[in-house]
Amino acid sequence: MAVIHSNFFSMARGGIVDFTAVLPVDAHVNPKAGYHKGPFKTMYLLHGYHGNQDDWITKTRIAELASRDGYAVIMPGCQNRFYVDSEALNEHHSRFIGEELVDVTRKMFHLSHKREDTVLAGLSMGGYGAIINGLKYSETFGAVIALSSALVTEELAQATPDKPMAVGTYDYFCTTFGDLKKLPGSDKDPKAAAKKALNTNPPRIYLSCGTEDGLYAHNADYHRYLNEIGYPHTYIQKPGDHNWGYWDAEIAAGLDWLKDGV
Repeated sequence: MAVIHSNFFSMARGGIVDFTAVLPVDAHVNPKAGYHKGPFKTMYLLHGYHGNQDDWITKTRIAELASRDGYAVIMPGCQNRFYVDSEALNEHHSRFIGEELVDVTRKMFHLSHKREDTVLAGLSMGGYGAIINGLKYSETFGAVIALSSALVTEELAQATPDKPMAVGTYDYFCTTFGDLKKLPGSDKDPKAAAKKALNTNPPRIYLSCGTEDGLYAHNADYHRYLNEIGYPHTYIQKPGDHNWGYWDAEIAAGLDWLKDGV
């Protein structure tokens, strides 16, 4: 396993961006099988609100798990911009995730270009980002793993300047998402994105949230909606809160899900 900290100038985001990569180049499988050989299956793994590109590698077993299964893992930093395009800031985080980051890392490393070998995953804010961009760029990503996803766009659409927000401020969300009243049905709406993706080649989705998590109701509602429109997916709900213990266990379960082709 090799861990690489790198950066490059992003045209989509208009500046230098950082990412951390885990590559299973020296992962010894067993004495007979030898070493993992590329091109590597790849997971693009997104952090949560107030997080950064090193969260997953410092707080979970992702390096060990990826080495076990022969995955390269690419973990970009995104500040707190929900992995969406912000016209107000002229920062295109969605295009960065769905196009530029994939293109640049495939040029830098020996990664598979196959859709079925390319996964988008994340937690909380990153879970939302994985869903919205996995669906938007379904020609690139064959699977999505979304843990404790911040599926809060319907709530944001009802926000007003004088109403307290759980995190951030009204102005912050307007800067990030644009006109909040226009969120329903937009390309930032996870329900609209899922319905649209059904007309193309929808990625399979692993959706998981703990029953004690403050985002549980949002995830359960999304699961119900996916069932309503006939979107095939795997849904996991079990005791757990919004914490790294849950996410460590569930990213391992998600990798098993990928391996089993559920």
